[in-house]
Amino acid sequence: MEKVKRHKRLLSAVAVVFLVALIIIGIYWQTLPKMLYPEEVREYEGQDLSSIGDFRENSIKGPQQINASTYRLTITGLVNKTVEYTYDDVINSFQKYQKVVTLHCVEGWKVTILWEGFLVKNLLEEAGIDPRTQVVIFYAYDGYSTSLPLDYLVSQDILIAYKMNGVVIPPERGFPFQLVAESKYGYKWIKWITEIGLSDDVNYKGFWESRGYPNDADLP
Repeated sequence: MEKVKRHKRLLSAVAVVFLVALIIIGIYWQTLPKMLYPEEVREYEGQDLSSIGDFRENSIKGPQQINASTYRLTITGLVNKTVEYTYDDVINSFQKYQKVVTLHCVEGWKVTILWEGFLVKNLLEEAGIDPRTQVVIFYAYDGYSTSLPLDYLVSQDILIAYKMNGVVIPPERGFPFQLVAESKYGYKWIKWITEIGLSDDVNYKGFWESRGYPNDADLP
């Protein structure tokens, strides 16, 4: 019984420390200077939008700088052929779509942004999707990765975005491409995407998922 009490006290102490840490981070964030993006759209079809500057920097290695002229996006894994796109290939070869979607972070903040980009399923078509594919794994320039079910990406018309609020995604937000994983928590919204791999490994766990975050990341 005493062990149980000690365990409960330990859990309570950990919860308090975590809460205090969140409060400190929130206070610190509010004191930081914010970037201004004067060309961004702040209203779309009567809906107010958040600012690009409202995002919090919480990437695993800080903002990444990617050169558009040397950038390559590789489609690999369970495909009929490996495909490699340049930045211009993606921008100029695929139908563009716009969608207002809110990103919810597990830290408690959220932003509502007008995203513009391309359907993930369209990017995969040239490579050819192997029937064994069940999940799609996204890899980033900084070593981050995450996965999502193929059915979700196709049925929900999930975008890989190159613009936010009418502005080309800046480096600190994920240039050249960020996944718009609507209805999922922010750790699925991978930035600086360099590779998309098709897989049958339904148990694959990305950076945060391998550290205890739920693999489905569904919003409540």
